[in-house]
Amino acid sequence: MTDLLKQLRPEMTSLLDCFSTPAVLLCADYTVLAANQAYRRAFGDGKPLQGRRCAEIMAEAGFACQQSGNHCPLDNCQQTGVDQHVVHSHTSGNTQIDLYPIRNERAEVVYFLELLNVTPADATHGTPAMVGQSEAWREVVRLIRRVAPGDAAVLLLGESGTGKELAAAAVHQASHLSHGPFITVDCSGLPETLFESELFGHEKGAFTGAQSRKTGLVEAANGGTLFLDEVGDIPLNLQVKLLRLLETGTFRRVGGVEPIRSRFRLISATHRHLEKMVAEERFRQDLYYRINTFPIALPALRDRLDDIPLLAAAILQRIPAAKGLQLHADTLQLLGQYTFPGNIRELRNILERAALMADEHWILPQHLPLALQEQGTPPKQDNHAKISGLDAIVPLADLEAQYLRWARSAFGGDRRSLAARLGVSERTLYRKLDALKEAHGLE
Repeated sequence: MTDLLKQLRPEMTSLLDCFSTPAVLLCADYTVLAANQAYRRAFGDGKPLQGRRCAEIMAEAGFACQQSGNHCPLDNCQQTGVDQHVVHSHTSGNTQIDLYPIRNERAEVVYFLELLNVTPADATHGTPAMVGQSEAWREVVRLIRRVAPGDAAVLLLGESGTGKELAAAAVHQASHLSHGPFITVDCSGLPETLFESELFGHEKGAFTGAQSRKTGLVEAANGGTLFLDEVGDIPLNLQVKLLRLLETGTFRRVGGVEPIRSRFRLISATHRHLEKMVAEERFRQDLYYRINTFPIALPALRDRLDDIPLLAAAILQRIPAAKGLQLHADTLQLLGQYTFPGNIRELRNILERAALMADEHWILPQHLPLALQEQGTPPKQDNHAKISGLDAIVPLADLEAQYLRWARSAFGGDRRSLAARLGVSERTLYRKLDALKEAHGLE
């Protein structure tokens, strides 16, 4: 290790400093060989980093590598010899890790280059940005990383409450427009009479009540990202104006005559089935193709229940009433059995209510809504047989006698058919019925 440090440290440090994000060179035993300035600023503790294990350094900085099911990419890289690209999720945010094996002249892997990109939690939405370790959520993160650097229009698909706005913000933050504005247009919350004015703005006197010029949201998004939330709710007659904006990059304020140019990245989201709406002529086909360059489907929470412990822990950190509270194992078990029709938004509401109900250190099952508590209770069994008069434990001979009486009276076929239904031979059935006839008077 010491010889390797003497040989490579100056040139490796110089090379690593070419990266603007944290970069570190690791040995096969997980110890740090060299690190750049960005890595030292992000994870350093003032002590020398060389010779220390990377997991120790990350843990000291609050990024435990084994937290919430995170897996070390260096393990897989040593086994496979190929690049590794993973996302480690923490309650404070996400760390994108890109690991590359470095080979010597004999093509042997001798050390590893690790690049890290930390995305902090987004406290403005009550849940951390892009938290999750399930395969379904990893695929979403992978697609976002793929599309973010370019300018392609992104269409986010998924049920209400699955985190589409957070995904849109993640695309914006990872793009070259991240320093520009991120403008959200709630297409479902605007009445049709105001939609055009909100989107494009208006000139003074354009209509009754327009006492001054108003800048529209499209103009405000210039140099950044325009996020059309619930784009499927845009009125059909206004879709053509949006299409014209996307095709020409220009628009006119309501009441205006001069074209105005706005350059922005478009991200759209909807919970509706747009292809079906196109077939029903409720959504323009040409607009659909303009916004659907790169679709990303966000999974429902019921399809990523493994993420609930991490999501719940992150949400609790952002609920003032939940300070110091933790979820009991029984509570997590109940949450993991629930289908969450309201997805992550419903999970947050459940946890906020539970935090208000809890008095001690733990959020217990009784602090959850009644519907969640009842799903963990085994269904009441009907311990009464469906044979008239049986309401207690009885000897098997008596039980058989009562069952045969019921079967003989309830079955409409002959004895041969009844024997077949009961899974016995016709001779056995005759013998049993004869014995009952003698003992109990069965006809």
